[in-house]
Parts: sequence; C-alpha cells; structure tokens
Amino acid sequence: MPSRKYIISGGGTGGHIFPAIAIARALQAANPKAEFLFVGAKGRMEMEKVPAAGFQIEGLWISGLQRRLTAKNLMFPIKVVSSLIKARQIVKKFGPDVVIGVGGYASGPLLRVATSMKIPTLIQEQNSFPGITNRLLANRVNKICVAYHGMERWFPKDKIVLTGNPVRPEVCKLEGKHARAVEHFGLKPDVPVLLVIGGSLGARTLNESVSAALSRLKSENIQVIWQTGKAYAIKGEEEVVRNGATHVKVYEFISRMDLAYAVADLVISRAGAISISELCVVGKPAILVPSPNVAEDHQTRNAEALVNNHAALLVKDVDAREHLVNKALEVMSNPEQRQKLTENIGRMAYANAAEAIAAEVTRLADKK
Repeated sequence: MPSRKYIISGGGTGGHIFPAIAIARALQAANPKAEFLFVGAKGRMEMEKVPAAGFQIEGLWISGLQRRLTAKNLMFPIKVVSSLIKARQIVKKFGPDVVIGVGGYASGPLLRVATSMKIPTLIQEQNSFPGITNRLLANRVNKICVAYHGMERWFPKDKIVLTGNPVRPEVCKLEGKHARAVEHFGLKPDVPVLLVIGGSLGARTLNESVSAALSRLKSENIQVIWQTGKAYAIKGEEEVVRNGATHVKVYEFISRMDLAYAVADLVISRAGAISISELCVVGKPAILVPSPNVAEDHQTRNAEALVNNHAALLVKDVDAREHLVNKALEVMSNPEQRQKLTENIGRMAYANAAEAIAAEVTRLADKK
C-alpha cells in the first residue's frame, strides 16, 4: 500500500478529539506508513491530548461566536481570516491526500481551504443534530460519516455513510471482566451496581442528585460507582462518610471504564455522542440526563434518538434532583425492563466505526 498523508482537523471537546484519534489509529493500523497532521484551535484541549496520543498538531487562532454580544465577537472575523491564511499554508506545506474534519472550531477553516484546493475531504458528525461547522461544510465535502439514521434532513443523501461513532477499543471487549471489575472497585459480587458518570469533568446536576439521595441509597440493596469529576470529588467523599453510605464508591475519574461498564447493571449518564455510542456498544441499560449547557441542545436530541427506539430512558436536567435517583431505583428493581433496554440499545451499536470511517478515507485517497 502506498504511503498516505492525512490531515485531521477539529476538537474543542473530548467528543471531537477522541473520534479524531481513533480514526487516525484505524488508518495507521491499515497503513503503518501513513503520515498524520492534526489541526486544532489554539488554547483548546486538543493541543494537549493529541500530542499525548503521539500525533503532531498545529493550532489555528479560531474560536466560536458567542451567543450574546461581546467584545470577543468583534474579533471573530479577524480570527476567521487569520485561520484561513494559516490553514492554506498548512495544507500546502503538508500536501495531504485526504483531509478529515471531526467538528469543532478549527475544522471549518481547514476544510474550507481543502475543498477550495480540490483535495478529497470527509467529515464525521457524532451527533444526531449536526453542529453548525459540519452543516456549513456538507455541500463542499466528498463524504459524510454519521452515527444516526435520518441525517439526510441535514446532509446530501448521496454523501452520507452510516458508520457510527468510534469508541475506545477496550470497551468493546467486556467478556470475562466482571470478576476483575468487582475486585477493582472493591464491590460485593452478588449486589446490583449503579454506575453514575458525568463525563471526564463530572456533571453538577448528577452529583447533586446523588448527593441529595445518599440517605435513601444507604437503605437500598445496591452498590454505586459514582464518578464526580475533580471539582466535586472531595465533597462527594465527605457526603458519603457523613451519610454512612459505605456502599457508594466515589471516584474523581474512572480510568478503567471497561471494568465500570462490565460490572454495571444500570448507568446514569450525560448524553454526549461518544458516551451514548459506548453505551450502545456495551449494551447497558441507561438513564440519560442531557446537559442543557451544550450548543443547540445536541444532547437532548442524541438522547431522544435512543428513547424513540425504547433503548434508553430520559430524565431532564431540571427534573433530575427530584426524580433521577427514584427513577434509577425503580429500574434497578425491574429486571425485565433492564433486559428490554439492554436488547434495544445493543441493536443501535456500531462496534467497528473507526475502521469503517478509515475505509471511506482510504477509498477517497485511492480515487485521487
């Protein structure tokens, strides 16, 4: 196979960065000679996460428009022009065979330049409601890889390929991990487990919902693995001690999510695109609490795609403090409901998404 050169652009959140890295690794596995350059937004988390994963990255001076009138918005046109100039320099110097966009601020200028230079391009949309960058690029790029049915509402039908979202390879393989997970988290093997995850930074609503219900959870015959995020970890531990809820295990961050999924009987989670894709792959019944603090309410739309297929339950953020734990305990006590949710969410899984996207990228490179 000939050596290929790929630019992968986008970022801003883990939901963009992780798929980008997964796609690169799938391309690398298929062609060890391939060369990669990532392009992100200066000051955003991709500028740290991508080098940590072993890839080179360049930064553009770009950010999003603020929803209200601010001084930052006055700089937006200048940032766009600067980023377009820098993006053209990067593309000319690196000479990519294909340019891949994963959403986020930096992918807009980079993909616009690439399409104007007639370089083959592909974008990957993680959400069921596309971000504005990908919507603006849709008519210019060659292929659009999506994770949900019905995306022809937003994108040209003939460009769409349904691939799913890339997920961490280790969560695809949970068989035989239950006993190890019980030991890892210090659990009792015969008591049901509720897993609460709010993303790598935690989620205030989920934390406050669990905290408010600790006295009740103390009397229930369940165990809880509670990922709080850094900001709430100490307070969460103090609350557990004060309430004597010794069967609630508090973690600032869970590094072995495969083991957490392996031991969980029910998962409470935010509804980020990658979190949902992982839940589908691991086939775990879930209660989703969409974050109200994301652009264009993506998480609610992601959650509804599962709820409409009877593959998950939804509790609104505004209702969570009062109803979330009660709903979780209700589901925990209903094995038949959990089994039905497990079956339905498993049908929505795409276990080899990164490889499928890499195959589309390779086809574009071969046609060049």
